[in-house]
Amino acid sequence: MTTPGPVRVLLCDDHVVVRAGLLALLSSEPDIEVVGEAGNGEEAVATAAKLGPDVVLMDLQLGDGIDGVEATRRIAGTGPHVLVLTTYDTDADITRAIAAGATGYLLKAERPEELFAAIRSAAQGRTTLSPPVASRVMAQLRGAGRPTLTDRESEILAQLAHGLGNREIARALFISEATVKTHLGRIYAKLGVDTRAGAVAVAKEQRLLP
Repeated sequence: MTTPGPVRVLLCDDHVVVRAGLLALLSSEPDIEVVGEAGNGEEAVATAAKLGPDVVLMDLQLGDGIDGVEATRRIAGTGPHVLVLTTYDTDADITRAIAAGATGYLLKAERPEELFAAIRSAAQGRTTLSPPVASRVMAQLRGAGRPTLTDRESEILAQLAHGLGNREIARALFISEATVKTHLGRIYAKLGVDTRAGAVAVAKEQRLLP
């Protein structure tokens, strides 16, 4: 039985000191081998194409030229898996990197053991996210499926949940019954229901009620 070789890693970071630190750190692991380094996005793309590493450890901010997201986009799908290693954890950065094809997203504050494990997972195509990043991704996913109601629609939905009829809602909010009916139609469409009871049930389930 053939023993698989070490995970071949390409480092991409515009700070020489950071690359030197990562090189020293990864050299302590017998099953991880740093095969190359890149100081900017263009160099990372070219070096990845030349060396064919298993994993590219990619920073997002790379100074002049293309950033880490664009470099990830050009590398992803050509063979190597891209593991983002950065200090940036904004929703925009995370979304752009994952959309570009990053296999994982790790923060530089993670412990060395977490980095080693993430590299091994990335080499096998498995996704690894730092806990803070995973929390942000989950929050985005939860929000993505939740319909957005206007303030008036939310007010009407709240009155609906209290069992008020159209005429009572109109009086309570100082609007006409026709306006109430129009808003109810939009609420039903957004919630994917066609009854008052259905609207209230979905609103409670998705925590849309105050």
